[in-house]
Amino acid sequence: MAFMDEFILPLAFTLDLSFGDPRGFFHPVKGIGWLADKTETWMRSTSLSLRLAGILAVIVVVGGTAFSTWLLIALLSHLHRVAGLALSIYLLYSSFAVRDLGDHAGAVQQALEAGDTALARQKLSLMVGRDTASLDESGIALAATESVAENTVDGVTAPLFYALLFGPVGAIAYKAINTLDSMFGYKNERYHEFGWAAAKLDDIANYLPARLTVFTIALAAAIGKLKFFDTFKAVFRGARLHESPNSGYPESAFAGALGVTLGGERSYGGVVHQAPLLGVKLGQCTPLIIRQSIALMWMTAVLFLGAGMGIRFFLQ
Repeated sequence: MAFMDEFILPLAFTLDLSFGDPRGFFHPVKGIGWLADKTETWMRSTSLSLRLAGILAVIVVVGGTAFSTWLLIALLSHLHRVAGLALSIYLLYSSFAVRDLGDHAGAVQQALEAGDTALARQKLSLMVGRDTASLDESGIALAATESVAENTVDGVTAPLFYALLFGPVGAIAYKAINTLDSMFGYKNERYHEFGWAAAKLDDIANYLPARLTVFTIALAAAIGKLKFFDTFKAVFRGARLHESPNSGYPESAFAGALGVTLGGERSYGGVVHQAPLLGVKLGQCTPLIIRQSIALMWMTAVLFLGAGMGIRFFLQ
């Protein structure tokens, strides 16, 4: 069974590549979302300051998720070793989003190639939070490419990073952190204070994965005959300009590798924002660029896992 322990992560990763997000089964992220919602209601009913209530909510949700994951695996492993391994594989599998990310972006690409801009906007709205109604073909392709780039860390390499370090518990704890940020990490009146801890913890959790991912993006670019050196040039030039301390790294790396410019004007709820321009070339995004971004994301994921498994093997 020690042999199986070493291969639960590649097995779970292969399941995600083959089938995408598990549907028709209980998904851990739904459970995390339910716990986060109940915890927010509870914490807001106390007399604590909103910032302290938000800090405690993060501790309850992330700590509770990690502990319950560990306990459930331990209990099933005690009943039967195979049951514990099966649960570990499923939890890891549910924490990755390689196939789904590629499929969503691919649906946008195919709609654009078919000349159906309305369908492309509809498919894009499933991927991004920005307003899509007024986007032209170039804007749609830009938004889809940016989503693939940013989510290469959140949905792929970061959960892999924590799975490599801490197994299923690490991967699911990361998903709890990421889910809390998506629920509480808004800079609006409701969550400015309450969501402070969730946003900060997500920044901390993604700090190393975002930067390590740049190297695998560059290597993937070299293998895919894209722009290896421009990957690093774009990161050095623009990664720190991004509002997020982490998102600028994969987005800049993708922009450099693909030979396009990412960023620029976008609208959220009718409010226009100006994102920094990332990249070293002035190329526009097209359906072909979306396709290349998907291939780059897949190769990055495989290389990140392979490098992590290799390092872990040599350190044993």
